Amino acid sequence: MKILVVNAGSSSLKYQLIDMKDESVIAKGNCERIGIDGKITHKTFDGREYVEECSFPTHTEAFEKLVEVMTKGDAAVIKDMSEIGAVGHRIVQGAEVFTKTTIVTDEVIDQIDGLADLAPVHNHAHALALRACKKVIPETTPQVVVFDTAFHQTMPPKAYMFGMPYECYEQFHVRKYGFHGTSHRFVSMKYGEVTGKSLEGLNIVSCHLGNGSSITAIKDGKSVDTSMGFTPLDGIIMGTRSGSVDPSAVEFVQNKLGFTPAQMSDYLNKKSGFLGLSGQFSDNRDITSAAQQGDKRSQLVTDMLTYEIKKYIGSYTAAMNGLDVVIFTGGIGENAPEVRKGVCENMEYLGIKLDSSVNDGLKGKLTKISAPDSKVEVWVIPTNEELLIARDTLEITGLDKNA
Repeated sequence: MKILVVNAGSSSLKYQLIDMKDESVIAKGNCERIGIDGKITHKTFDGREYVEECSFPTHTEAFEKLVEVMTKGDAAVIKDMSEIGAVGHRIVQGAEVFTKTTIVTDEVIDQIDGLADLAPVHNHAHALALRACKKVIPETTPQVVVFDTAFHQTMPPKAYMFGMPYECYEQFHVRKYGFHGTSHRFVSMKYGEVTGKSLEGLNIVSCHLGNGSSITAIKDGKSVDTSMGFTPLDGIIMGTRSGSVDPSAVEFVQNKLGFTPAQMSDYLNKKSGFLGLSGQFSDNRDITSAAQQGDKRSQLVTDMLTYEIKKYIGSYTAAMNGLDVVIFTGGIGENAPEVRKGVCENMEYLGIKLDSSVNDGLKGKLTKISAPDSKVEVWVIPTNEELLIARDTLEITGLDKNA
């Protein structure tokens, strides 16, 4: 059984074709610059690559090109789209409307589009992609939507409510939603899989660290709190996002700079975080290199990042009444041993003790990095959101993975 996994953005369409018999990636690619000009980059499991500059006025043309490249020419991997059993889509915002993976209908697409106010960059693009996909796949091929926010719907009100008048929640649905839910769910399940342990009775803090980062408290396999809030801007500092900032400071700077609300939002989302603090870099690899060469502002970024992650681990330990496992994942979490070391240093009081001989130099490999006498296990677990979407799609459609 082959499943196509789609992650649509406002001007992009990333995809993976996965063979569910052995969960291997048959092909993957990206349709870029939709609505501008267009480019597709397509790579197959056996090393073939296809790149073309082409016109993508809408997501429909991007899907049509995706189908063409997968089924025809030197980089083809299937004969036709009937070989694909289902299509699974990543959706950023499901709000309180969608609490689990869902089969796509016209009504579901309209509901996803109706949530665009809560995720203006993503949800309308998701709806466009879903409608475009319907035009190019066989009518009998089911589509499935998997929501970033769904995993966090188990948070209690004390964790997701803000201290604003209650009518803001009732009328405008303002609350903490959390994101990266698919990643946090995958790595926590993977921990249970590789250790043979049930997640029941375990307190886990999952650190998804990348250009966008979030920390999640997972108790008994369920999210009970997370660092991102109403939008992905909240929480720790990120590549270009500020993370949590006093709202009065935001208003103060906005007035000083003469910004509109939209300009201020852009300032916080695209010009802050690592980039704004260092004045040079949004990539943690560049930050680390500059800090090692004595750049004080880059060192400040590293210090702030590790300090903020420490605080979340400590607060979530208190909230869960204990801590059993810390997981690092995402581009930084998997590949930045110096960040993991900085987070875990001086945490012995909490039962965290790192094995530097294992951690130092470790990149992108599933490994336990805590010392043998550490009371809390610390792991690096590479995330695979596409695979989890494919698994969810297979489960909800009831298809046979060996078909």
